[in-house]
Amino acid sequence: MTAATHSTLFPQVPAVPDSADAVLEGLDPEQREVATALRGPVCVLAGAGTGKTRAITHRIAYGVRSGILQPASVLAVTFTNRAAGEMRGRLRQLGAQGVQARTFHSAALRQLQYFWPKAVGGGLPRLVDRKVQLVADAAAGLGTRLDRGELRDVTSEIEWCKVTQTIPADYPYAAAKAGRETPRDPTEIAHLYAAYEDLKRDRAVIDFEDVLLLTVAVLQDRQDIAEQVRAQYQHFVVDEYQDVSPLQQRLLDLWLGDRDDLCVVGDASQTIYSFTGATPDHLLDFRARHPGATVVKLVRDYRSTPQVVRLANGLLAQAHGRAADHRLELVSQRPSGPEPGYTEYTDEPAEAEGAARRIRELIDAGVPAAEIAVLFRTNSQSETYEQALADAGVPYQLRGAERFFDRPEVRKAGLALRGAARFGGNDSRLDDVVDLPSQVRAVLSGEGGWTTQPPAGSGAVRERWESLTALVNLAQDLAAARPGATLADFVAELDERAAAQHAPTVQGVTLASLHAAKGLEWDAVFLVGVAEGMLPISYARTDEQIEEERRLLYVGVTRARERLHVSWSLSRSPGGRHNRRPSRFLDGLRPGTTPTVGRGAGTAGGVERGIRGADTTAVPRRAQRTPARCRVCGRTLTDAGEMKLMRCEDCPSDMDEGLYERLRAWRAVQAANSGQPDFCVFTDRTLMAIAENRPDSPAELSRIPGVLSRKLRSYGAEVLAICAGQEPDGEIAAD
Repeated sequence: MTAATHSTLFPQVPAVPDSADAVLEGLDPEQREVATALRGPVCVLAGAGTGKTRAITHRIAYGVRSGILQPASVLAVTFTNRAAGEMRGRLRQLGAQGVQARTFHSAALRQLQYFWPKAVGGGLPRLVDRKVQLVADAAAGLGTRLDRGELRDVTSEIEWCKVTQTIPADYPYAAAKAGRETPRDPTEIAHLYAAYEDLKRDRAVIDFEDVLLLTVAVLQDRQDIAEQVRAQYQHFVVDEYQDVSPLQQRLLDLWLGDRDDLCVVGDASQTIYSFTGATPDHLLDFRARHPGATVVKLVRDYRSTPQVVRLANGLLAQAHGRAADHRLELVSQRPSGPEPGYTEYTDEPAEAEGAARRIRELIDAGVPAAEIAVLFRTNSQSETYEQALADAGVPYQLRGAERFFDRPEVRKAGLALRGAARFGGNDSRLDDVVDLPSQVRAVLSGEGGWTTQPPAGSGAVRERWESLTALVNLAQDLAAARPGATLADFVAELDERAAAQHAPTVQGVTLASLHAAKGLEWDAVFLVGVAEGMLPISYARTDEQIEEERRLLYVGVTRARERLHVSWSLSRSPGGRHNRRPSRFLDGLRPGTTPTVGRGAGTAGGVERGIRGADTTAVPRRAQRTPARCRVCGRTLTDAGEMKLMRCEDCPSDMDEGLYERLRAWRAVQAANSGQPDFCVFTDRTLMAIAENRPDSPAELSRIPGVLSRKLRSYGAEVLAICAGQEPDGEIAAD
């Protein structure tokens, strides 16, 4: 269990819906659209806290309960075992047992193990848990010395190569093209990568990424196996689609074949893992690849107060780039709460002490420690906050450190509980206890030394006690949710949670990096170290890297339900030079700063229905992949601005200058009426393209890049009137 769950570990679950229609009860209009769109491609653009998991699980359940989908034919894929486990649990509660909900790797490994003897022969090579030692051995074989940090970074580069399907010989070029900061000379890393692959072959082992690569290879090379997989799975749901890598997309394409029963869910504004090869392009290009797609936008935020949502929207309103062009404008559904707080400190220790003091006050006021989080940019910032919380007598837990079920005390407790469940009749400690919580307390008191009162102080002893207490609390909640549950039931629950890394809540403040906090939420969030050099991080130099840092802060802000506090320090250590300043991302958002020019309102919620049936033949599924060529010289165009004009920048223009100026004057009036910047109506490039093409019909106007269907509806008649030399018929509604 994680802090993402607001109530008990086992909230009282309502009865399984008695009909397919009952599955739809309680969904908002957009969620209901997701749930009932069961055929053809569906793209769900879901903002933070908008109930995307609820929408897609109800979609699957409604399809199964109505008889439209067969449970065994549905494959739902996501990115963590915990998310897959949560999805399976929700589907069971909705009466949709039998649906496969797995991670990409889990689904691929299952298929690879089954088909390997048929496709290759023999048993599947051993899967190594960690590749760092193999990378170290490969480096040693080349006579290359790597320190601990370099070893980790080179390993990350190899992982990036594999998920982007980059071979060793192509690494220097691919790294340069992607703008990657390489830990060693790119040619040297390419040699290390090649040596690593050779070493794996020599030792007959495969790594995590090989699972996907080999599954792709089998499905590509063996049509009979591909057809067998496609016969099994006929309907696909992909969660967190903005995090899909090129390799995962390739696997998904092979699973699909020429079918399009696919539902994807994602939010380009939460793309924060591009360093691993993840890209939002697949999400943003979905409508282009599937012209018949239904697009549903979820913007009703059920998680955060209006004050938190206002800050989140403000952050993205200043963003740039492709993901920002598709941002969602969240609308809070919560009652009003306190305004976010902003505090400047002289140095990092003072900032940590200030956060610890405020957290102590919240806990004393009744906020559970498990409902509070301290989020930072890098794990190296953690130590200062650990010390400050310990000094304030505040229990804490580290997320992203050792996994709960891997802790020695948890493993030992599991063995003791398993033995008691099997041979409890011979255990004198259980003679006088009959209910499940008492049995668990008795076993942990005897074997683990657990006590009802916490030990004094902090550190390892306190962390050990917190771990065992989490198991006791889990037993209490299981007994409340399932009266009559036995010790064997509890052990089975632990096994299922361990497999999904679904840890019970430890009663302590969560310390986590912003990356590790993705997917979680708390009542109160402290965003610390929000200063230049840390957010954005100092090595983020390109525009794309800066924008990802902004999205990382956005993810942090949207973790808060009610209380949000943002802080920064002017120096690293006491007495140091005050050479730091607050993050540029806060400009115009925190009190006393000048607002920057925003991008206008984001995309509202709603449904966009694609072209259906035979119409898709008129718009081929992959027609948008045809290279754009200059209409003057015929050269292939790659620059976005040139593609909009459909000519090279240097090629002669036949633009009607008078028409262009009339369009600019008209745009200025529209922008003023709507209170938006000029470019939110049409960009200069789009106006130039209109002035060059001089369209005389809606169909011709719609073919100009930048004139989307929404803008065609809003502005089309006026623009065509101007192109025809007429005065537009009055003002129109704001776009």
